[in-house]
Amino acid sequence: MFRRVYWVTEYVYSDGNSDVHGVYTSIPNLIRQGLNRPDGARLRLTLTKLDCEQDPFGTWLEPNFDGLADRLDEFVRTDEFSRDQCQALLSTLLREAKAA
Repeated sequence: MFRRVYWVTEYVYSDGNSDVHGVYTSIPNLIRQGLNRPDGARLRLTLTKLDCEQDPFGTWLEPNFDGLADRLDEFVRTDEFSRDQCQALLSTLLREAKAA
């Protein structure tokens, strides 16, 4: 299936600089491959369309990822993501943030 939205992961450092780490087409791949970060860096997630000049759907920063759960509800309603996938992502993000 061709995905209409993509996850971009970035490492954000204490000096304000950031590096794009990866682009993922699914929540399972994001969980398996995209949530690791180097020591001293925070994870920033962006959900966006490709080939589009519009703003991203959202950008969220560790440790709280404020607003992510609400935004994901929109994508559950349109069947882009399943509720189980979204719950797995939110649980993993919060667990990883606590461990960092």
